[in-house]
Amino acid sequence: MRITQKAVAQTALLGLNRNLTELGKLQQQLTSGKVVSKPSDSPTGVNRAMQIRQDQAAVTQQARNISDARAWLDTTDTTLRTMSAQVQRVRDLTVQVSNEGALSDSGRTAVTTELREIRKSLIGLANTAVDGRPLFGGITTGATAYGDDGAYVGVGGAAGIPVVATTRRVANGEDVRIDVVGPEAFGDPAGVDLFALVGKIADDVGSDPAALGGDLEALDASLERLLTGLSTIGARAARVETAAQTNTDVQLSLSRQLAEVEDVDLPKTIMQLQFQQTGYQAALSATSQVIQPSLVDFLR
Repeated sequence: MRITQKAVAQTALLGLNRNLTELGKLQQQLTSGKVVSKPSDSPTGVNRAMQIRQDQAAVTQQARNISDARAWLDTTDTTLRTMSAQVQRVRDLTVQVSNEGALSDSGRTAVTTELREIRKSLIGLANTAVDGRPLFGGITTGATAYGDDGAYVGVGGAAGIPVVATTRRVANGEDVRIDVVGPEAFGDPAGVDLFALVGKIADDVGSDPAALGGDLEALDASLERLLTGLSTIGARAARVETAAQTNTDVQLSLSRQLAEVEDVDLPKTIMQLQFQQTGYQAALSATSQVIQPSLVDFLR
């Protein structure tokens, strides 16, 4: 087989182009910091990177859900604690008035006034909202859970309407309920809920002191209901905190996995670039020796 000068030149050029292409690829990796910049670089790597990014998007959304759940649960916890303290004050006043002869008529009037003010405060706290939604209103589209008169205007838990829980997805396959509807926390409005009870106590202080014993028992039941709601909120908050820590760990793990797939190994790539540059220079030198001078070189 006869090897012509043209064949030698073409073979040399093909080799030089391959070396130059590899050299350019390494330089591009160092410039971008990424091993994979287009699907042809590594189809499996691109597929894996897309899967990881999809997982990252889900985890990021879950982190936002966790933040929202924290806001709801923290606000609910604070509100119920404040209301519990006020209900305890109502109980103290009820016990005080129950002692026959302990208060004068003016003292009873003062207690009645304080109880009515506490009732207004309790109704205001029951209408606490987060992002424009009342905490204890269920799935209502309104701005409040209770009217000024203490009537429940939320949706769910009363009037035969079932409770529709407000939940947030904090992890794959894990949803946490973040709300408590008014009837669950303050009693069924069809009967004597907390607000009606406090109003009744305020009336009984002046008109029917003998009824305060029964009012006190009902108040203890309302206080127990509030404390139960607080413990439930605390348990849910603990789940959310655990999910938050897990979410942080998962985000770090996914970032590490994505870096392993996409990010360049800097020391290794620099060394490969140096080797490739050396090889390219050697190929250029060898090619200059192999390709014979042309007639033009002799005519200079």
